[in-house]
Amino acid sequence: MMPAGLLAPTPACWVEAACAQWQDLLLDHAYCEKKAASTAVALIFAYPECARQNLALARLAREELRHFEQVTRMMGRLGVPFRRLHPGRYASRLRAALYTHEPRRRLDLMLSGALIEARSCERFALLSTRLPDPLGGFYADLERAESRHCELYLELAADAAAGADWRPRLAELAALEAELIVAPDDQLRFHSGSPA
Repeated sequence: MMPAGLLAPTPACWVEAACAQWQDLLLDHAYCEKKAASTAVALIFAYPECARQNLALARLAREELRHFEQVTRMMGRLGVPFRRLHPGRYASRLRAALYTHEPRRRLDLMLSGALIEARSCERFALLSTRLPDPLGGFYADLERAESRHCELYLELAADAAAGADWRPRLAELAALEAELIVAPDDQLRFHSGSPA
């Protein structure tokens, strides 16, 4: 079953490539956790008037940084060195579709956060049953956390919508997200499309 909001499942060819290139995937995963923490902190700075949202995002940022620490330790345990990676196209293309003016901007930021977390949740579930321990078990644990994060962003989206129906906008962004996930991609990343 796909997490809330997603319209397309991860292609099987991505799962095969990810399992074969798990070291590269683990490295990109570390970058994803750092980015998730920095995004939460950036949202706190962007919306200082949203006290409830900011307390929730502060907790989220701390959890994402703990995940970064865990991924870093896992990399050391499995002999995967750090190196610089160029970002994939997924997040930048999703962000390019977001509204840039308020009040729609805040809603879109929360909805895109929910979609990214939902995709992470789905992929952790897929990989947890395919990769041997310790990585498989680690990803099974993270799947539960990503599900919580997705639900949090959806709650914050509902708050940002201030009573308006935000689900049609989620469906629009989810359609783009689905295109990015199934389209051919030259780079293997945690959120990349089908291997080209």
